[in-house]
Amino acid sequence: MKKIKSTSRLFEQILGLIGSFLSIISGSFILFIESGGHQGNSTVAILAIIGSFLGFISSFYVNKDLEAAGVGFIIAAILILMGTPRLGIFGSLIILIAGISALFRK
Repeated sequence: MKKIKSTSRLFEQILGLIGSFLSIISGSFILFIESGGHQGNSTVAILAIIGSFLGFISSFYVNKDLEAAGVGFIIAAILILMGTPRLGIFGSLIILIAGISALFRK
């Protein structure tokens, strides 16, 4: 009986959780600044928060369906980058690395 080697997806899970946490903080910060009376569009910040929740869900879904989680990570990274252009770069980059790693690492 041959032993089937499975790859641990802990790397993608940790990167997804860290990137989602940073993106929720940056999206909430944008909403907080805009609620203080500054001009801005809060729907874009809500888009970033939705993207960070998608990254959070994808980090738990990576063990069940790897391709769907990788695509979810990449879509979340795009949403976060659109929602918080300057503050969300770091979180978006981390989630993008998790998505690319989930799709191409075997």
